[in-house]
Amino acid sequence: MIFQSLDDKSECIGIYADGKLSFEDFPDNLTKTWRYSASITDPAVEYAWIRAGGRNITDCCPEDLCNELQSTIRKMKAYLKSFKIAKVNMADHCVFDLIPHDFLVQFCEIKNKITEHVFETYDKPDNYEHLDGVYKLLHKIRYQKLNLNSDDCKHLFYSSMNRQKIQELMKNFRRIDYNMFGTITGRLTTHPESFPILTLKKDLRRIIKPHNDLMMSFDYNGAEIRTLLDLCGQQQPDHDIHEWNIQNVINDLTMTREEGKLYFFAWLYNPESNDIDSDYYDREKVLDKHYKDGYIHTPYGRKIKVEQRKALNYLIQSTTADRVLEKAVLIDKMLEGKKSFISHIVHDEIVVDYSDEDRDMVIAMRDVFEDGYLANMRAGKDYYNLNELKL
Repeated sequence: MIFQSLDDKSECIGIYADGKLSFEDFPDNLTKTWRYSASITDPAVEYAWIRAGGRNITDCCPEDLCNELQSTIRKMKAYLKSFKIAKVNMADHCVFDLIPHDFLVQFCEIKNKITEHVFETYDKPDNYEHLDGVYKLLHKIRYQKLNLNSDDCKHLFYSSMNRQKIQELMKNFRRIDYNMFGTITGRLTTHPESFPILTLKKDLRRIIKPHNDLMMSFDYNGAEIRTLLDLCGQQQPDHDIHEWNIQNVINDLTMTREEGKLYFFAWLYNPESNDIDSDYYDREKVLDKHYKDGYIHTPYGRKIKVEQRKALNYLIQSTTADRVLEKAVLIDKMLEGKKSFISHIVHDEIVVDYSDEDRDMVIAMRDVFEDGYLANMRAGKDYYNLNELKL
């Protein structure tokens, strides 16, 4: 049965199905809806929004329903605008407590029709299960309020630019709202009203404090290089990848780590460069396997149209992004029922708001994250001052 949740917050339990609103005793056969709601926990439910690749409902609407949809959207926007004028924070209220139920029935019925249309006309993506897990995790992060505190950051206020930015963040932005369909590679972006975690100046990370005891960071040592090694079917070095490349691939021990890193990346993403000739890294072999007829096919089921000179870059970036998201979903499941939780994700880094009650979970989280790669672990009292952890 196709249905719609009336609100996407976990505490706001209500649905529209079979022509009526229900707030308890839901039908047993709820199977398809437009988007995920934290109040619906059945893993068998499928989401039209994922099938449609993150397109909004207007873009997916069949022509014969467009006028009806636009009419209901205008009315919904009018309600939401009135709440904003009245300074009603929708994060603190359930939609069905504020909007007339007869209008919700009308609005949900048109959503049901468009949902049905998407399931009839869009194929299920090969990576649907992966996207489903990521979607639910990012939804959870969206409703977590960041602990922002600038009390020990007074030196940052000497700069008028920093002062203005911190005041803006403290006043307006407390939640991270990721866009999982913001890039074709799957690398995360954020929506305009989100806390700008992906673009925040490093100095300003000081204002991000844990709700628990520490911010704990897991990130890969040389993520993209290790992804290429993995795609080549090679064993992962158990120490710093850049030092290993200098010793085993570049074969120039006079190079510093930074020089070796720059030298390797200059070769990696320049198809015309022959500066490195190594059995460990075979770009042609990787592209022969993953690049066909103008598309890369990633190990995570993505099919991305790209010109050949950018194909390796897209393949590595997409595979790395999906690997990090896959590990984040697994760690999130490990932490169910614990005080610790995933605070945010920044490129190849997962940051856990860590409670010392969960000390016995740290090695297990590291092992899940590493999974053959090598991870850096750091922790501290804010997101800027992170010190290396050695276990």
